[in-house]
Parts: sequence; structure tokens; C-alpha cells
Amino acid sequence: MKTNVKARTVVILVTILLCIYGIIGLPTSKAALEQNLKDNIRLGLDLKGGSHLVLEVQVQDAAKADADTTMDRLKEDLKKQNIQWQSMDRNEPQSVQDANNVVISIKGIPSTTSGAFRDLVAEHYPTYLLTAVNSTDYTMKLKPSDLIDLKRDTVQRTMDTISNRIDQLGLAEKSVTTYGRTGADYEILVQLPGVDDPAHVKELIGTAAVLEIDDVKDGPFASKDALLAQHGGVLPLGSKAVKAKPRGTGQGDEWYLVGKTPVISGREMRNARAGQDEFRKWETNFTLSPEGGKRFGRYTEANIGNRLSVVLDNQIVSVATIQSKIEDSGRITGLSGEQESEDLSKYLRSGSLPAGVKYMEERSIGPSLGADSIHEGVVAGIAGLTAVIFVMLLYYKRSGVNALLALALNTVILLAAISYFHAVLTLPGIAGVILTIGMAVDSNVLIFERIREELRAGKGVIAAVDTGFNKAWWTIVDTHVTTIVSCAFLFLFGEGPVKGFAVTLTIGLFANVFTAVFVSRTIFDYELSGRRQMEALSI
Repeated sequence: MKTNVKARTVVILVTILLCIYGIIGLPTSKAALEQNLKDNIRLGLDLKGGSHLVLEVQVQDAAKADADTTMDRLKEDLKKQNIQWQSMDRNEPQSVQDANNVVISIKGIPSTTSGAFRDLVAEHYPTYLLTAVNSTDYTMKLKPSDLIDLKRDTVQRTMDTISNRIDQLGLAEKSVTTYGRTGADYEILVQLPGVDDPAHVKELIGTAAVLEIDDVKDGPFASKDALLAQHGGVLPLGSKAVKAKPRGTGQGDEWYLVGKTPVISGREMRNARAGQDEFRKWETNFTLSPEGGKRFGRYTEANIGNRLSVVLDNQIVSVATIQSKIEDSGRITGLSGEQESEDLSKYLRSGSLPAGVKYMEERSIGPSLGADSIHEGVVAGIAGLTAVIFVMLLYYKRSGVNALLALALNTVILLAAISYFHAVLTLPGIAGVILTIGMAVDSNVLIFERIREELRAGKGVIAAVDTGFNKAWWTIVDTHVTTIVSCAFLFLFGEGPVKGFAVTLTIGLFANVFTAVFVSRTIFDYELSGRRQMEALSI
């Protein structure tokens, strides 16, 4: 038995050391200890203070982008099959509620090729409904089920992009979730503990980094009015006016006429990194997806000598002449310096937002409120722990000390797990810690009462302890498994704080099984393995 106890003691000591290291690291001073504790035990928004934002995803932008891509593909397919048309355009819905009303209008399809046109749309565009307006004009609209999928995907991609962008900027303690409010199907809740400047957060998130590579049809012009005057006061069909980003204090405005449908969009971006050209000027290099690279290669091969513009967030940052065929990579030149090059590569790596966002709510939570929450949580925890210590020592005597040691280790393991898993401790998480204390005590009560029953039945101390632990084991497993299943449902269907409560409680339950059974049993065995035979147990 002594050998077995020694081995288990080594396991417990190693566990304690690993937990202490996870919580405080290897500090060399009091200041380092406090800093390590602050870095390892991450506090949530309700404890640390920070920024709370509610954003509405403009899903109509995604529907319009899908329509633009469809129009571009359809034009190519019509050319391949020699089907003529007069015009192809779409409407401009401006609100989320109008996302269902994005319609592509195709006019001037000859009646002799209407059958081939219908077959083409049915075969290559199954997500769209084709409706005949008259014998030559048609409309196309996303099917309701596909539109729902597009909206859902847009919200999820926006959440992923915002989350990635925050990660790129080093703000790892964040929460990006759907808001969950009734009637807010396209709203996202962003919480950033420790960031108390909503304007700065909006700047980080709101930079859409929407990249387009457009064909340049005309320009530059000194003003938009000059551009319009050159073309009879109106923009030519399928084009738009875009202003170039100023490159110096003395440079005047430059406006270009570019194609409305991009040759390449940011959605086809795969990687981006900062770099310098042969003249040591800063640039951003980017890589395209295989499909985007093929399309870009076909376009550049057919348009050698023409100009392309790199448009970022509706501003031209670079205009270049196509010298040769370009496929899966390119570069954005003319940047102001290293910082702009690094920032641009970060934004492009984190991904373009698939749709615009509108800020519905923003507020800051001061650290004083978080400090009050921590104080109240600590007071509640100390009060509960004091009551538990008093009752356990009064009712179970020396065996109560055994339970309290296991309880202390349970709390240490829980905090270490939060540190190692990079979890965030919130106010509901503190509630989970306090509830874990109750569950841990409950397990020890089950074991101690079983041991008491065996002692009353006349068994010896060693046999009573052994039988008590064996009989209580399955009861402890049963209660913990049922609670963990409940926590799983809270985690799957809950949001934010509810998930934090479920995670903290689940970690505490696993730690409790280890401390209440393994650690507590080891302490009992250590006491019972002494040279003097124990005739009575203080319990």
C-alpha cells in the first residue's frame, strides 16, 4: 500500500506544480507575479470593463454581390452560345429588409434564342428563378431557400472575418456572437474586454478592406464633374466613377472611370504580405485562389496594353498597365510606407467583409463596474467557503480537513484549466466556480456518509474506507455526468455568459472527480498506512 500511496502522492504533487505554473508562471518579483496572474487569468467584459458593440450585417450587399457575379458569368455564357441581349442590370436595394428584392433584369433576348436562353439559365444557374416579363425581357431572382442560405452564410462569414481581424490586431480576449434578440436576425454582438474606446474598435472592425481589381475605361480627371462632362453628363452603362487615394500633400484629385463589375474581388484573396520592390518602396503582395487566378489570367491575356486599377474600400490605390498575362498573384504598389503596407496585408489576410455593417448600439463598460463585480463575487465565494469549512470541520471532524484540502486543490485545478485553455472568466463563470465548490462538498459528503454506514455496520476502519469509496463512486459519476450533459446543452444553445458558466462548471466537475475520489482517497490511505493500526476514524 505504501508504494501505491507514494506513486499517487507524486501524481498529486506534479498536478499541483503544473497548476501553479499555469496560474502564476515563474515570476521573479512581486510585479512579475501580478502581471503573470493578470495575463493567465483573463477576465471578461463584465469583470474587466471594455467595449460592447451591436452591428447589423447589411445582407443586401451580399445579395447584390452575388447578383453581380451571376451577371458577369451570364454575359460570358451568352457570348459563348451566341445569344444576343440589349442590356443586363440589377436594382439597388438599400436596406436589410429589401434583401429579398434584388432582381437582375435582362432585356432584348431575341425570341428565336429564348429557348436556348432558358435552358442555359436552368442548367448553369439553378439557384435563380427566371421569370419572363414579355417575349424579349426577363428577370432573375434568388430562390427563397438559397437566399436564406446566403444570408446565414453572410452573417457567419462576417463574424469569422471580424474575429480574425481582431486576432490579427492582437485582441484575443473577445466575444463575437449572434445577438440573439428577437427580430435581430442579422445582428452581431462584439465584446472586447479591456478596450474602453468604442471609436477605436469601430475603426479596427469597420475598415472593410474590400479589394477589387477593376478595368480602367478612362481617366484620370481632375474632378468628377470633369469625368461626367467628358461622357455627356452621365456615366456609361456598366461603369462607375472612383476617386484615387492622394499620394502627397500637393497632389490634386484624380478620378477614374472603371468597370462596375470587378475583374477580381477580395473574396478570391488567399494570402497577403508586406514587402518592398526593387527600389525599396513598400508594397503589399497578394495571392489569388486557383479559380480567381485562372479568370484573372484569361482577362489579362486578352487585355494586354489596357489599364487595371486596384480599388480598396472604394478608393483607387494603384493604376497599372497590363504588360503580360498575370495569373495567381499580384501586388499593390504606391503605398505611403511600411505601416500602411503592414496594415493593408493584415486587413486582406483577415478577409474582406462579405457585406457592410451598420452600428446599432455601442457602449463602454468602465473597469470600476468590473471591479465591483469581482469584489462582490469574491465576497460571495469567501462567505460560501467559510460556511463550508465551518460545517465540514464541525460535522466531520478531522476528515473534514481531508475534504477541505481536496476542495482547495479543486479550485487551483479549475483556475489552471482556465489559464491553459485560454478561457475568459466572467461573472457567470464565478458563479460556476462557487457552484463547483458546492458540488465538491456534495461528493465528499456522499463518501463520508458511506464510510459512516460501514463503520456502524461493524466493519474495521480500513475496510469501511475502502467500501465507502467504492459504493460512492458510481453515485458521484452519475451526478456529475447528468450535470455535464446539462452544461453541454447550455454551451450548445446558450450565448456569451451562459457558455462561460457552462465551461467553468464543466471544468470544475472534472476536477472534482479527481480531487474528491483520487486525492481524498490518497489522504485517507496515507493516514491508514501508518505504523500504528488505527482503531477509530475521526469522521
